[in-house]
Amino acid sequence: MLRRRSRLKSALLAAATFTGAALAAGRAPAAEAPAPTVEVGELVVQAQKTRERITDVPINVTSVSRADLRAARATNAEDLAALVPNVDVKENIPGAQSIITVRGVGLDDFSSTNNSTVGVYVDDVYLASFAEMDFRFYDLDHIEVLKGPQGTLYGRNSTAGAINIFSARPSTKGVEGELSAGYGNFQAFDVDGYVNIPLSDTFALRVSGKTEQQERGYWFSRVLDRDLGRQDVFLGRVQALWTPNDRTSVLVKLEGERNRSEIGVGKFFGTVKAPGYTGSCPNFAAPINCTDFHNYTDTTPDPFQGDWNHLTPYDVDQWGATLHIDHDLGWAKLSSITGYIDFSRRFYVDADAAPTQQAEFDQNDKVRQFSQEVRLAGQARRLEWMVGGYYSWDKVHSFTPGVVSINFSPLPDPNSFFVTSDVFIHSDQRTTSGAAFGRLKYALTDQLSIEGGLRYTDEDRSYVGGTEDVTHKPGLSLCTFLTACMTTPADLSFIDASISDRNWSWRGALDWKPGPDTLVYVSISQGHKSGGFFNGITTSNFALAPYRPEQLTDYELGFNTLALGRRLRIESSLFYYDYKDLQAQTFTNVGAISLIKLGNIAKATIYGADLDATWRPLTGLTLRAGLGLLHTRLGSFPTAGPNGPFTVPAGNRLPDAPEVSFNALARYEWPVAAGWLASVQFAPHYSGAVFKEALNTPYLSARAYWIFDARAALATADHAWEVAIWGRNLSDTQYVTQATDDGIGLGYRIFSAPRTYGFAVTRHFD
Repeated sequence: MLRRRSRLKSALLAAATFTGAALAAGRAPAAEAPAPTVEVGELVVQAQKTRERITDVPINVTSVSRADLRAARATNAEDLAALVPNVDVKENIPGAQSIITVRGVGLDDFSSTNNSTVGVYVDDVYLASFAEMDFRFYDLDHIEVLKGPQGTLYGRNSTAGAINIFSARPSTKGVEGELSAGYGNFQAFDVDGYVNIPLSDTFALRVSGKTEQQERGYWFSRVLDRDLGRQDVFLGRVQALWTPNDRTSVLVKLEGERNRSEIGVGKFFGTVKAPGYTGSCPNFAAPINCTDFHNYTDTTPDPFQGDWNHLTPYDVDQWGATLHIDHDLGWAKLSSITGYIDFSRRFYVDADAAPTQQAEFDQNDKVRQFSQEVRLAGQARRLEWMVGGYYSWDKVHSFTPGVVSINFSPLPDPNSFFVTSDVFIHSDQRTTSGAAFGRLKYALTDQLSIEGGLRYTDEDRSYVGGTEDVTHKPGLSLCTFLTACMTTPADLSFIDASISDRNWSWRGALDWKPGPDTLVYVSISQGHKSGGFFNGITTSNFALAPYRPEQLTDYELGFNTLALGRRLRIESSLFYYDYKDLQAQTFTNVGAISLIKLGNIAKATIYGADLDATWRPLTGLTLRAGLGLLHTRLGSFPTAGPNGPFTVPAGNRLPDAPEVSFNALARYEWPVAAGWLASVQFAPHYSGAVFKEALNTPYLSARAYWIFDARAALATADHAWEVAIWGRNLSDTQYVTQATDDGIGLGYRIFSAPRTYGFAVTRHFD
């Protein structure tokens, strides 16, 4: 009955949203209030390290404005999937370990010693560790998502693309500020704001902050008799801008985060057949037939209820500093970006999702990183050029005490033989990276240009670590059965190794401008991602063997235009990827079980299309749509299973690569009275079915889904005040964002957040 009422409320809310939009479309504007502009306007991006119109940029780039981020309530990287086509973002654990995939390219890993295939930059500073991917958005100017290899323009190499996050900068033009507060279901409360203070004609400060408080989590543990997933987050940023003259600017940024929240948990499923059951496991329709090796199963259908036996704290302490200097030399512009980040986190993972302790870990990560980038860019007649250098180092220290229980008997009968060990996963990794890069663009005619880019990278990485059995009970420890140890503590695995990667990345493009507002381009580019080491639990040195660098070559045809009197803007591209040695999770045999190993798959191919369109057919109405089409194919690769090693034949799909993704937005704004504006918007998002790992295991997959968000607001014409109501996932769709089989008789699935709704009040002053 409760679920029926929930669905009825969802349907009524969606109907009300559509009704409001229909009424708005038929209402005549009041003459007293100013009407919004009809043109979509010029879209200026910084994809090539300088401010350019998007119709001059031969790269597929999607820019999400500050206003769009706020209206969509986009607060973290996961929200980008609903705003940008051919982008998928999942979390290995709700609230932690985000994995970003662009056009099917994304590393399916959770190691804090690894870095994403998508280069993520915050104010031009690269984030070096997966551990840093769980960041939050606040007081941003805009976000740009670049698709395809980006090695010749950016500090670190990447194969999938780049995400550039730009904070709103200080200004000397005047005092300005904003404060927004909101409240939603699950007792969620948030406040964010900023103040910009010019202290002189050449010096200004901007102070920003945000807090997120949620007193009730989405998940409920029957064992603990309490909810999980509460939030307690504080973020702050101070920026100082000094412009001593019209040729020089110096920007200093300090920011920090204090997080004392809880992460979410996965919904258990069993992979062991119950006595007398002859079907396959897991069985989501009749889960009572499938258990773990302790004969436990969870038969309740609600993905947000379970028998989790431990609290899930998630603690983060981070601070960072950035120094950005620009100086116009007259004949060229010199830019220097210096960045430092000190990051630490701790979180508890109930990986067995059961009341017993079978696989539970208390993960601790500490990351320190430094980077320095210098660029020199200029223009002479028909030639544009840019050269740069980059240096960085990062140190990642991880230690994870945990408990692992493994059944060494083939069946869960009374004679089952369990070995339970206290384990300790530890690692120290240091990476140094240096690069030189450059770009040339030459105008052959007024309409035709040719450009090229080149980069050389020299990267070294050292790693010391492994997994240790610290049970202190030799007769019952894992090491007795896996490595024939005589006493404990003892190493289940250990490696002390170094790797180096030296490579060239390049890009070539031909640009044709048949008109001032249209660009057609064809390009070829190649990018690399360096190799590394797996940082999960390992029971053999083989699983710690370093994986090789990967290489991706992108062949692309693109088209950008402003049309219909600048009421319509289109950015589109067709692409084909030749992907070699892609880094992926496979398995290695360890006695009666097989565990994850991070390695390489020799070959893959990807092709598809991107389409973004924004149209303003009449005053106040904005329509936006994004379509991503994708076809992916893995080559054959070796792996392991219960019966020993085998080869997976060619033809599997890449993980987290939906064949179709779609996002749209319809927004209407109209004057309702003298000095007042009303607005409504409706935003659907669709993602096709995906597999969650390279083996394409059917039960480790996610079905296609639709998500519907909506927002309605009333604001003063000068936008000094705004009151808004919002709803996300209005249909309360429960779709799988991640699925994992732990290989020891159990697994779990992570589901999307349930329906959320609330209101917000914003006060802007200047």
